[in-house]
Amino acid sequence: MPEIRNFTLNFGPQHPAAHGVLRLVLEMDGEVIERADPHVGLLHRATEKLAESKPYNQSIGYMDRLDYVSMMCNEHGYVLAMEQLMGTAAPERAQYIRVMFDEITRILNHLLWIGAHALDVGAMTMFLYAFREREDLMDAYEAVSGARLHATYYRPGGVARDLPDTMPKYKKSKWHSQREVNKLNENRQGSLLDFLEDFTDRFPTYVDEYETLLTDNRIWKQRTVDIAVVSPERAIALGFTGPMLRGSGVAWDLRKKQPYEVYERMEFDIPVGTNGDCYDRYLVRIQEMREANRIIKQCIAWLRENPGPVLIENHKITPPRREEMKADMESLIHHFKLFTEGFCLPEGEAYAAIEHPKGEFGCYLISDGANKPYRLKIRPPGFVHLSALDEMVRGHMLADVVAVIGTQDIVFGEVDR
Repeated sequence: MPEIRNFTLNFGPQHPAAHGVLRLVLEMDGEVIERADPHVGLLHRATEKLAESKPYNQSIGYMDRLDYVSMMCNEHGYVLAMEQLMGTAAPERAQYIRVMFDEITRILNHLLWIGAHALDVGAMTMFLYAFREREDLMDAYEAVSGARLHATYYRPGGVARDLPDTMPKYKKSKWHSQREVNKLNENRQGSLLDFLEDFTDRFPTYVDEYETLLTDNRIWKQRTVDIAVVSPERAIALGFTGPMLRGSGVAWDLRKKQPYEVYERMEFDIPVGTNGDCYDRYLVRIQEMREANRIIKQCIAWLRENPGPVLIENHKITPPRREEMKADMESLIHHFKLFTEGFCLPEGEAYAAIEHPKGEFGCYLISDGANKPYRLKIRPPGFVHLSALDEMVRGHMLADVVAVIGTQDIVFGEVDR
């Protein structure tokens, strides 16, 4: 009688569901997972060490590259930690802009998540639907920052610039006739706020379309219901945050429990699951997109009525306006020193956490009074969730590993840092 023993299988990094940089070593008994060992480090970029070697304001762009589908939310955590050390706060209008773009980023993140997760599990159409809406929100990113992905838009003391009064428009080309261009430009005639308002009016029907495709789809339910069930107690013990924790039925959301910026003025609900499986985490994220849409609408209404500054007037921290810099010697000196030396933060330490689309994203900053951090430690949600992968996949089949990686919504920029 031959001896029956487990075999070891490499899952990734070339596997399409490993998204390029995850290597799992799976110990298997036939098709059943006995143990999963995630090997991280294939993308390691030493973000924290790099940030410790350059002035504070030159590391904001590095934050975008941590979780490269939730760019402005990463910046927000870092900028809040700096503001905590300085004892300053952004102007009210800048706070509303930040909250609005945090929620735009939440929708962007969840759209990519649902497209990639469904594609991994075997639903091709969902990816095309989700990317149709991402294009509109990427245009909003580009309108305020000039970049579609890595915006570097948040600054200590506010945001880089106010919202634009015009939107970029399509032009006639060999691919688009004038008639098509006119149709594409219909919602681009006004300001960015008009464009976003048009998007928020349309978006709930798009989410309905996603639900039509997936929510009652029997194949989707077979692949996600009762897969990787995590109890509320276990989710807390494992350090879960965000949709991973709320999917297990724990109503914990930093925007409600430890509000920052102007979230306490916003009306929104915290969606929670009941079973703690992949399907519940899917439903939670779907509902989060609807709630984010509500918050964006409230921000648009306030921003229309309340003009004002978007950066504090302390030129030791924020650059002077360009016309001042061209005409005034002192402003030119401020500008030069700010972009060469940066600024010094008072000695001390600060931890700032935000409700990132994936969970709690925190920045722990230690300052020794110099113009660069003595120590920066980033608390990413994805790293914590990945550490629970072994427990979540044990006893499941090989095909379920794909569904579990999808439900964790992992981006390796923040896992490997």
